[in-house]
Amino acid sequence: MNGNAKKFKMLYMVFGLLGTALIVATYFLPIWWVALQSIQYPKAMYPKGIRIEFKYDGVYNGCKGVREREELAMDAGADCLIEMNKINHFIGMYPIVQGVNDVDELGNHVKYPVYAGDSIPDDKIPGALKVLDGIMRNAKIAFGLLAVLGLLFVFIDKKKLTWAAVLTALTPFYFLFIYVYYLYWYGHHLGLHGGGAFNGIKPFMPTVFGEGKVAQFTTMSYPYIGFFVGLAGFVLLILAINFKNKYFKVKQ
Repeated sequence: MNGNAKKFKMLYMVFGLLGTALIVATYFLPIWWVALQSIQYPKAMYPKGIRIEFKYDGVYNGCKGVREREELAMDAGADCLIEMNKINHFIGMYPIVQGVNDVDELGNHVKYPVYAGDSIPDDKIPGALKVLDGIMRNAKIAFGLLAVLGLLFVFIDKKKLTWAAVLTALTPFYFLFIYVYYLYWYGHHLGLHGGGAFNGIKPFMPTVFGEGKVAQFTTMSYPYIGFFVGLAGFVLLILAINFKNKYFKVKQ
Protein backbone atom coordinates (compact mmCIF):
# COMPACT_ATOMS: atom_id res chain seq x y z
CA MET A 1 0.00 0.00 0.00
CA ASN A 2 1.51 3.36 -1.05
CA GLY A 3 1.66 6.52 1.04
CA ASN A 4 -1.41 8.17 -0.48
CA ALA A 5 -3.48 5.04 0.04
CA LYS A 6 -2.48 4.90 3.72
CA LYS A 7 -3.34 8.58 4.13
CA PHE A 8 -6.79 8.25 2.56
CA LYS A 9 -7.53 5.07 4.51
CA MET A 10 -6.69 6.78 7.77
CA LEU A 11 -8.82 9.79 6.81
CA TYR A 12 -11.91 7.80 5.85
CA MET A 13 -11.65 5.68 9.00
CA VAL A 14 -11.26 8.69 11.32
CA PHE A 15 -13.99 10.71 9.63
CA GLY A 16 -16.23 7.66 9.40
CA LEU A 17 -15.87 6.84 13.10
CA LEU A 18 -16.43 10.45 14.18
CA GLY A 19 -19.43 10.85 11.87
CA THR A 20 -21.02 7.61 13.08
CA ALA A 21 -20.40 8.59 16.71
CA LEU A 22 -22.12 11.96 16.19
CA ILE A 23 -25.10 10.35 14.49
CA VAL A 24 -25.50 7.86 17.35
CA ALA A 25 -25.13 10.68 19.90
CA THR A 26 -28.18 12.44 18.45
CA TYR A 27 -30.38 9.66 19.82
CA PHE A 28 -29.75 11.07 23.30
CA LEU A 29 -30.20 14.74 22.38
CA PRO A 30 -33.25 16.95 21.72
CA ILE A 31 -33.55 17.46 17.94
CA TRP A 32 -36.19 20.17 17.59
CA TRP A 33 -38.29 22.42 19.81
CA VAL A 34 -41.72 23.99 19.48
CA ALA A 35 -43.27 26.67 21.69
CA LEU A 36 -46.58 28.50 21.93
CA GLN A 37 -46.80 32.01 23.37
CA SER A 38 -49.93 33.91 24.34
CA ILE A 39 -50.99 36.66 26.72
CA GLN A 40 -52.53 33.98 28.94
CA TYR A 41 -49.08 32.47 29.50
CA PRO A 42 -47.00 35.35 30.95
CA LYS A 43 -43.24 35.20 30.45
CA ALA A 44 -42.71 35.57 34.18
CA MET A 45 -44.23 32.11 34.55
CA TYR A 46 -43.39 30.63 31.14
CA PRO A 47 -40.18 32.38 29.98
CA LYS A 48 -39.89 30.09 26.94
CA GLY A 49 -43.63 29.83 26.32
CA ILE A 50 -45.42 26.49 26.34
CA ARG A 51 -42.45 24.57 25.02
CA ILE A 52 -41.89 20.95 24.06
CA GLU A 53 -38.77 19.20 22.77
CA PHE A 54 -38.55 16.39 20.23
CA LYS A 55 -36.15 13.49 20.47
CA TYR A 56 -36.00 10.40 18.29
CA ASP A 57 -37.64 8.28 20.99
CA GLY A 58 -40.34 10.69 22.12
CA VAL A 59 -41.60 14.19 22.88
CA TYR A 60 -40.65 15.83 26.19
CA ASN A 61 -41.44 18.80 28.40
CA GLY A 62 -39.33 21.81 27.43
CA CYS A 63 -40.33 24.10 30.31
CA LYS A 64 -37.63 23.22 32.79
CA GLY A 65 -37.75 25.41 35.87
CA VAL A 66 -41.18 26.86 35.08
CA ARG A 67 -43.31 27.94 38.04
CA GLU A 68 -46.45 26.03 37.07
CA ARG A 69 -49.87 27.46 37.70
CA GLU A 70 -51.67 26.21 40.78
CA GLU A 71 -54.13 24.09 38.81
CA LEU A 72 -51.26 22.49 36.87
CA ALA A 73 -49.46 21.63 40.08
CA MET A 74 -52.48 19.54 41.07
CA ASP A 75 -51.87 17.16 38.15
CA ALA A 76 -49.34 14.40 38.72
CA GLY A 77 -46.35 15.03 36.48
CA ALA A 78 -47.85 18.23 35.07
CA ASP A 79 -45.62 20.07 32.59
CA CYS A 80 -45.76 22.01 29.32
CA LEU A 81 -46.32 18.84 27.31
CA ILE A 82 -49.57 18.31 29.17
CA GLU A 83 -50.45 21.99 28.79
CA MET A 84 -49.86 21.90 25.02
CA ASN A 85 -52.04 18.81 24.73
CA LYS A 86 -54.78 20.69 26.56
CA ILE A 87 -54.53 23.54 24.03
CA ASN A 88 -54.58 21.10 21.11
CA HIS A 89 -57.56 19.30 22.63
CA PHE A 90 -59.77 22.37 22.44
CA ILE A 91 -59.20 22.86 18.71
CA GLY A 92 -59.92 19.20 17.98
CA MET A 93 -56.28 18.25 17.35
CA TYR A 94 -55.18 14.78 18.34
CA PRO A 95 -52.80 14.52 21.30
CA ILE A 96 -49.05 14.52 20.81
CA VAL A 97 -47.59 11.05 20.51
CA GLN A 98 -44.98 10.85 23.26
CA GLY A 99 -43.18 7.59 22.44
CA VAL A 100 -41.20 6.15 25.34
CA ASN A 101 -42.02 9.28 27.36
CA ASP A 102 -45.70 8.27 27.40
CA VAL A 103 -45.75 6.82 30.93
CA ASP A 104 -47.33 7.75 34.23
CA GLU A 105 -45.46 8.41 37.47
CA LEU A 106 -45.38 4.65 38.19
CA GLY A 107 -43.76 3.91 34.85
CA ASN A 108 -46.87 2.40 33.28
CA HIS A 109 -47.62 2.98 29.60
CA VAL A 110 -50.43 5.50 29.06
CA LYS A 111 -52.36 5.47 25.80
CA TYR A 112 -52.19 8.87 24.13
CA PRO A 113 -53.34 11.17 26.96
CA VAL A 114 -55.29 14.22 25.78
CA TYR A 115 -54.75 15.90 29.11
CA ALA A 116 -54.41 14.71 32.68
CA GLY A 117 -57.14 12.21 33.47
CA ASP A 118 -58.33 11.75 29.88
CA SER A 119 -57.25 9.41 27.09
CA ILE A 120 -58.35 8.03 23.71
CA PRO A 121 -59.67 4.42 23.59
CA ASP A 122 -57.47 2.06 21.58
CA ASP A 123 -60.09 1.57 18.87
CA LYS A 124 -60.29 5.35 18.31
CA ILE A 125 -56.55 5.96 17.85
CA PRO A 126 -55.77 6.78 14.18
CA GLY A 127 -53.44 4.35 12.45
CA ALA A 128 -51.00 7.15 11.58
CA LEU A 129 -50.46 7.86 15.28
CA LYS A 130 -49.87 4.18 16.01
CA VAL A 131 -47.20 4.16 13.31
CA LEU A 132 -45.52 7.23 14.81
CA ASP A 133 -45.63 5.66 18.26
CA GLY A 134 -43.98 2.54 16.84
CA ILE A 135 -41.24 4.59 15.16
CA MET A 136 -40.41 6.35 18.43
CA ARG A 137 -40.48 3.20 20.55
CA ASN A 138 -38.20 1.36 18.13
CA ALA A 139 -35.79 4.26 17.59
CA LYS A 140 -33.22 2.62 19.88
CA ILE A 141 -33.14 -0.47 17.64
CA ALA A 142 -32.90 1.70 14.52
CA PHE A 143 -29.94 3.60 15.95
CA GLY A 144 -28.24 0.32 16.86
CA LEU A 145 -28.55 -0.75 13.23
CA LEU A 146 -27.24 2.63 12.02
CA ALA A 147 -24.22 2.28 14.30
CA VAL A 148 -23.52 -1.19 12.86
CA LEU A 149 -23.80 0.16 9.31
CA GLY A 150 -21.38 2.97 10.07
CA LEU A 151 -18.86 0.56 11.57
CA LEU A 152 -19.18 -1.83 8.63
CA PHE A 153 -18.36 1.04 6.29
CA VAL A 154 -15.30 1.98 8.35
CA PHE A 155 -13.77 -1.42 9.03
CA ILE A 156 -14.64 -3.49 5.97
CA ASP A 157 -12.38 -2.70 3.04
CA LYS A 158 -15.03 -2.80 0.33
CA LYS A 159 -16.17 0.05 -1.87
CA LYS A 160 -19.66 -1.42 -2.23
CA LEU A 161 -20.39 -0.57 1.43
CA THR A 162 -20.73 3.11 0.57
CA TRP A 163 -24.50 2.63 0.85
CA ALA A 164 -24.11 1.82 4.56
CA ALA A 165 -22.46 5.17 5.23
CA VAL A 166 -25.08 7.00 3.17
CA LEU A 167 -27.95 5.43 5.14
CA THR A 168 -26.30 6.43 8.42
CA ALA A 169 -25.43 9.95 7.23
CA LEU A 170 -29.03 10.72 6.24
CA THR A 171 -30.36 10.25 9.80
CA PRO A 172 -31.15 13.95 10.51
CA PHE A 173 -33.14 14.09 7.27
CA TYR A 174 -35.20 11.06 8.30
CA PHE A 175 -36.26 13.06 11.33
CA LEU A 176 -37.04 16.13 9.23
CA PHE A 177 -39.21 14.14 6.82
CA ILE A 178 -41.20 12.50 9.63
CA TYR A 179 -41.51 15.81 11.51
CA VAL A 180 -42.87 17.72 8.50
CA TYR A 181 -45.21 14.90 7.50
CA TYR A 182 -46.75 14.62 10.95
CA LEU A 183 -47.09 18.38 11.37
CA TYR A 184 -49.16 18.31 8.20
CA TRP A 185 -51.12 15.28 9.46
CA TYR A 186 -51.95 16.90 12.80
CA GLY A 187 -52.95 20.18 11.18
CA HIS A 188 -55.24 18.44 8.68
CA HIS A 189 -56.91 16.04 11.12
CA LEU A 190 -58.84 18.24 13.52
CA GLY A 191 -61.38 15.51 14.17
CA LEU A 192 -60.71 14.58 17.78
CA HIS A 193 -64.22 15.66 18.78
CA GLY A 194 -65.92 13.96 15.87
CA GLY A 195 -65.03 14.84 12.30
CA GLY A 196 -64.13 18.06 10.55
CA ALA A 197 -62.49 21.19 11.86
CA PHE A 198 -63.46 22.38 15.31
CA ASN A 199 -64.63 25.81 16.50
CA GLY A 200 -64.18 27.31 13.04
CA ILE A 201 -60.46 26.54 12.75
CA LYS A 202 -59.76 25.29 9.25
CA PRO A 203 -57.16 22.61 8.50
CA PHE A 204 -53.71 24.21 8.45
CA MET A 205 -50.00 23.47 8.15
CA PRO A 206 -48.31 24.12 11.52
CA THR A 207 -45.08 26.11 11.46
CA VAL A 208 -42.11 23.93 10.46
CA PHE A 209 -39.37 26.54 10.89
CA GLY A 210 -39.60 30.04 12.31
CA GLU A 211 -42.63 31.80 13.76
CA GLY A 212 -46.30 31.59 12.84
CA LYS A 213 -49.77 32.32 14.17
CA VAL A 214 -52.62 29.97 15.09
CA ALA A 215 -55.71 31.58 16.66
CA GLN A 216 -54.39 33.76 19.51
CA PHE A 217 -51.11 31.83 19.79
CA THR A 218 -47.72 32.72 18.36
CA THR A 219 -45.99 29.50 17.37
CA MET A 220 -42.24 28.93 17.16
CA SER A 221 -40.44 25.93 15.70
CA TYR A 222 -36.65 25.61 15.48
CA PRO A 223 -33.92 22.96 15.28
CA TYR A 224 -32.12 22.17 18.52
CA ILE A 225 -28.66 20.90 19.42
CA GLY A 226 -29.25 17.32 18.29
CA PHE A 227 -30.15 18.36 14.75
CA PHE A 228 -26.93 20.34 14.37
CA VAL A 229 -24.89 17.47 15.80
CA GLY A 230 -26.60 15.22 13.25
CA LEU A 231 -25.72 17.61 10.42
CA ALA A 232 -22.08 17.55 11.57
CA GLY A 233 -22.23 13.74 11.47
CA PHE A 234 -23.70 13.93 7.97
CA VAL A 235 -20.85 16.15 6.73
CA LEU A 236 -18.17 13.92 8.29
CA LEU A 237 -19.63 10.78 6.77
CA ILE A 238 -19.87 12.37 3.32
CA LEU A 239 -16.21 13.34 3.64
CA ALA A 240 -15.42 9.79 4.75
CA ILE A 241 -17.12 8.42 1.62
CA ASN A 242 -15.08 10.80 -0.52
CA PHE A 243 -11.82 9.74 1.15
CA LYS A 244 -12.68 6.05 0.81
CA ASN A 245 -13.35 6.51 -2.91
CA LYS A 246 -9.95 8.18 -3.27
CA TYR A 247 -8.37 5.34 -1.29
CA PHE A 248 -9.65 2.76 -3.76
CA LYS A 249 -8.41 4.84 -6.68
CA VAL A 250 -4.81 5.07 -5.43
CA LYS A 251 -4.34 1.79 -3.52
CA GLN A 252 -3.56 -0.22 -6.69
